[in-house]
Amino acid sequence: MQAALQPFREAHALENAWAVAQILSPVAPIDDPGRLYDFYRASNEHMVENDVRSVLKYSKQNRHLKNESDAWTDIFVSYWRAIGEILRAEEASNQGRLRDRQAVEVYEAWKAVATNIQKFVSNGMLPSWAVVCMYSAANHLRVLAIKADEQLAQTRNGATFNAGFQDDVVSTTPKSEKLEDAARVFNRMFALCLGDRNPDMNESRKWGVYYMANLQFKTYFKLKAITLSKNVVKAIEAQSDLPLFELYPKAHQVTYKYYVGILAFLQEDYARAETCLQEAFDACFMQAIKNQELILTYLIPCRLITKHAIPSADLLSSFPRLQRIFGPLVACIKRGDLPGFDEALVAGEEEFVKRRIYLTLERGRDIAQRNLLRKVFLAGGYEDLKEGQTEADRIRKSRIPLANFAAALRMGTAGEGSGQILEDDEVECMIANMIYKGLMKGYISREHAMVVVNKKGAFPGTGV
Repeated sequence: MQAALQPFREAHALENAWAVAQILSPVAPIDDPGRLYDFYRASNEHMVENDVRSVLKYSKQNRHLKNESDAWTDIFVSYWRAIGEILRAEEASNQGRLRDRQAVEVYEAWKAVATNIQKFVSNGMLPSWAVVCMYSAANHLRVLAIKADEQLAQTRNGATFNAGFQDDVVSTTPKSEKLEDAARVFNRMFALCLGDRNPDMNESRKWGVYYMANLQFKTYFKLKAITLSKNVVKAIEAQSDLPLFELYPKAHQVTYKYYVGILAFLQEDYARAETCLQEAFDACFMQAIKNQELILTYLIPCRLITKHAIPSADLLSSFPRLQRIFGPLVACIKRGDLPGFDEALVAGEEEFVKRRIYLTLERGRDIAQRNLLRKVFLAGGYEDLKEGQTEADRIRKSRIPLANFAAALRMGTAGEGSGQILEDDEVECMIANMIYKGLMKGYISREHAMVVVNKKGAFPGTGV
């Protein structure tokens, strides 16, 4: 056990929180795949507590560790037992003999590790930097809870699962008994960080607030408990003594902004959603392609509503998954192809509904319709030049027969019938709606059956 705990003693002496958290991990590092086996074989059930205590409490090295030795002893004993459950489960899985509740036993054993760390951080027996170990253990607890629920569900009804992206907001687990249990642990940890009253910010547990909030978001979205996520945001916004948001690790900032943006999106507060999601995207690590895709999945529909803007071809080409999801819709919006837009929306309906963006994307039909009407306006040509005017003075015709717009709407797009049977009154209503929504500037002259558009800026956002 002396050799097994030596890395911890060295990391503790340097107060290297992330190194200690890595040592207290249920996953062996890539450069030392046998570490878990080595640690577990360093003792046995009867001797492990004495072995750990002997190394930590009576060591001449790390004298300042002695005040914390009882806490670290309990933590490492529970860690040793959890590693035993993990190794037994791995061996059983490799042999195809995984027992029905073996993943649950792994979860329960790791929960003991996480709650032990939380207890000793809370009562002050561990240094302030140990909060990193706490939320690292919590992150592993979430993963193990999901695996336990998957095994339970498969045992009950043979359900299958699709893990999806790591931080996706789409739940794929039908029943989440252990994840709900883990959520209660996370809530206590979050309250512990948020409620810290240490006036010395260098020693404050408040530095763990956003990490724990993000872990709660991931968990609550999986559980489809969106209201609980809103409560987390309210609790943070009610705090007046948190360190500046910009001082937290960039990863904490990006994830928090992403989830707050989605919460605003689901409440149809698209202006705030766009702001949060754009900030998350701008701050996201450039090599984190999957995370960028997750952000853009909601930022693209947001900008469609707030700015009537569609993503560029260059942007979509950088993300093949987004190209598959949004490409057909974007192409139809650009062309003003209303029938094509409807078909693309139906084709992607399952994906759009699953990601809660269907209703927002449906409003993109207005943009496609604007582009179709714009084509009619452009096809109308220019006013004749007056005496003394040059080509630079040409302006487009601003009076377009209502019948021209009606024909375009009935066709959908040039050369393709939309199948729509529209009365003239319906066409007038559609154009009036476009004017009301600010997608078109002008007015309808019913007396002359004409649409009179602004000579400049007839279709805002299009340069015409």
